[in-house]
Amino acid sequence: MTEERIRLLIADDHPIVRAGLQDVLNSQPDLEVVGEASTGLEAVDLTSRLHPDVVVMDLRMPEMDGVEAIAQIKARHPNVQILVVTTYDSDADILPAIETGATGYLLKDTPRKELFEAIRKSAQGKPVLTSSVAARLMERMRGPVEEALSTREIEVLKLVAKGARNRKIAEKLYITEATVKSHLIHIFGKLGVSDRTEAVTKALDRGILDLKP
Repeated sequence: MTEERIRLLIADDHPIVRAGLQDVLNSQPDLEVVGEASTGLEAVDLTSRLHPDVVVMDLRMPEMDGVEAIAQIKARHPNVQILVVTTYDSDADILPAIETGATGYLLKDTPRKELFEAIRKSAQGKPVLTSSVAARLMERMRGPVEEALSTREIEVLKLVAKGARNRKIAEKLYITEATVKSHLIHIFGKLGVSDRTEAVTKALDRGILDLKP
């Protein structure tokens, strides 16, 4: 009796990356790529249609980014595991992905053997982190507690960095202006700053915020 394969969905906006991953993953007898998505929105839709065991997810994609796709997939299909495989390793990328429900986080330069094992562990619901990501998280945990911004605070700060005022931030995040002000007060306190510009500058310097497109 043959062992049941782990069903995989690849979500990445680069066709070459998707093709490469499919070839590599299908080379393993216990892994099977059942679909490919080029956007976060397509990843959510295909997860509902194909019911994969693991979604191999990039973070920066059109229509809907990886973090939002993770949130929607986990809300609809809590038993589906999501393994982030990306080139981005800043706190602003890692923390939201993990907090939203990703089972693991790898970088695209991860050796094949480690990728295979990470997928197998992810399918079992076991957390998997590439060594550099684990080191960043450990460094963050050892840092001053006051600097640990929540996912929502990072979202607010990203919009501040883009020049959005409180009203626009409230509309974008579907919260009240009073809540935005409350988040900003907490952000200023945690970072030890007194205004929006200082907050953005300090967050960028410390890798808490990443404004890459």
